[in-house]
Amino acid sequence: MPSFPCDEALFYYNRKESLSVSRSVTNPVVKSTQLVRNFMVSPQVRPKRMWRHIVQKGDTVVDATCGNGHDTLEMVKLVADESGRGCVYGMDIQNIALENTSLLLDALLNPNERKLVKLFHTCHSRMEDIVPNGTSVRLVAFNLGYLPGGDKALVTLSETTLQALEVASRILAPGGLISIIAYVGHPGGRKEFETVQAFASGLPVDDWVCTKFEMINRQMAPVLVILFRK
Repeated sequence: MPSFPCDEALFYYNRKESLSVSRSVTNPVVKSTQLVRNFMVSPQVRPKRMWRHIVQKGDTVVDATCGNGHDTLEMVKLVADESGRGCVYGMDIQNIALENTSLLLDALLNPNERKLVKLFHTCHSRMEDIVPNGTSVRLVAFNLGYLPGGDKALVTLSETTLQALEVASRILAPGGLISIIAYVGHPGGRKEFETVQAFASGLPVDDWVCTKFEMINRQMAPVLVILFRK
């Protein structure tokens, strides 16, 4: 179990960042700008900082949408240790995404770390087919929408994303996290985000802490949704 739950981890991180800024910066304008920047980091970076408070060495985690492999790489670094017990299950419905992920991992991981990754050419809704029954999963991450640098007409769909979230909620261990970045600017993206939000709203409050981060004055900005299982 992590030493503190998701909501406390978020407070701790932002408080720590705020203190470091306040000690090193005296100009109030610069200080306020840096405080905002520390909190409103890019949606791709923010969840990874949360992961570090949840995932432990030797854990099993799932990258439900590998894309170009950057999330997969981060997960390996979080679970890898000398024991070799950590495991990263990665999947994507596009072959090019898995090829890009493999190239990145081959270039940046040592052989022992690379062995921890298992990649599958399948839809994220089939997650339960590749993660062995009874496996305790600490993190499931979704980066929805289209493949960066790929065909923008090929996107994740509300229906299969909902199925994947249902699976993720079943296999996630207590103290684990589901991390979702939803892109609302492409056709179907807003509907998919609303599907994610409706799913999160329906999770029992006694068992889950659900929150979202979105920019109020940028309607097309990505939205980060975090689901923490108590």
